[in-house]
Amino acid sequence: MSDGFSRDELVRYGRHVSIPEVGLEGQRRLRASSVLIVGAGGLGSPAALYLAAAGVGRLGLVDHDLVELSNLQRQVLHDTRAVGTSKLASARARLEGLNPHVAVETFETRLDSGNALDILAGWDFVVDGSDNFPTRYLVNDACVMLGTPFAYGAILRFEGQASVFAAPGGPCYRCLFRDPPPPDLVPNCAEAGVLGVLPGIVGSIQANEAIKWLAGIGDTLAGRLLLIDALRMEFRSLNITPDLECAVCGPEPSVTELIDYERFCGGPLDGADAGPAETEDTEEAMEELEIDVHELRRRVDDGETFQLVDVREDYEWDICNLAHAGARLVPLATLPEAVESFDRAAPLIIHCRSGPRGDRAVAYLRAMGYDNAVNLAGGILAWAEEIEPGMPQY
Repeated sequence: MSDGFSRDELVRYGRHVSIPEVGLEGQRRLRASSVLIVGAGGLGSPAALYLAAAGVGRLGLVDHDLVELSNLQRQVLHDTRAVGTSKLASARARLEGLNPHVAVETFETRLDSGNALDILAGWDFVVDGSDNFPTRYLVNDACVMLGTPFAYGAILRFEGQASVFAAPGGPCYRCLFRDPPPPDLVPNCAEAGVLGVLPGIVGSIQANEAIKWLAGIGDTLAGRLLLIDALRMEFRSLNITPDLECAVCGPEPSVTELIDYERFCGGPLDGADAGPAETEDTEEAMEELEIDVHELRRRVDDGETFQLVDVREDYEWDICNLAHAGARLVPLATLPEAVESFDRAAPLIIHCRSGPRGDRAVAYLRAMGYDNAVNLAGGILAWAEEIEPGMPQY
């Protein structure tokens, strides 16, 4: 034995130990570390598998769902035999079979404001594999309060994001997204779909960040947001700075205890019970709610009066925007607050990055009586490709 490792462990982790930056000391640190993974689904599956394989000594998983057949396209912790059974039972069996030297703990419950601090306390690192805004904000706030860094990940269709939040001196999730968008304005993976391999990419990045943090090597994503476009196979990293007015991690926090996150993240919007699938149930109806980038350019060139509203986030606006065409930034989350500021008489053109958020915004605005609202088909990416080829893309 060497440094307390058995012969089996030395063989198992040999490819780690042979890396100078890791070595026996790094592997020892991994073995002495603990990681809690929130969610045993698309993101939690690859993260759990690679952290167990890497030899993290203690792994925790929080989930309360059963394995469904539709999960198996991306949730690689589980197999067909596990359909209908507990995700945590399936995950435990898979992880213990992968590496018996890892202690696996499970919490078969829904994470909420009443149990989050107790469950998240005592772990060296957290991986957030959740798929909804209430849990993301809950994990963030609890980690900030506990002083525990966590790896963030999010996925939809072909796009993913990853970062490390709540690291000492670094920003938290609320520094990037102060407020969540109303649920009726945000499509989930069941509605919009997700490329099966994408959570494998993002979840592996989350595991990579955890391993580097625990082993004390390399540079993590703390202070950076990694944007992944799997369709174009492009990666872009943006710097994030702490928000001095952040309600949780700022110098004068206003949120000092966990709150009712379902209420914070909002319920159904008044007057907007119907989603796009209910209000735009034919391709013809969809086309009536859109204009293309060439029509927008014509209106700009002709000096027509219209309102152009960008529903992306601040950091996306900083990359590229249509300010020169008169665009105004109204992040999707703030749309209900800004809705009364729009002119009901002038045409209202909404755009986002590639279209989906614009569709949601238009559906909401029309439900609120703005029959003049249309979406820019293809979003700012279509504008960059067809009108301004030199515009930065992401």
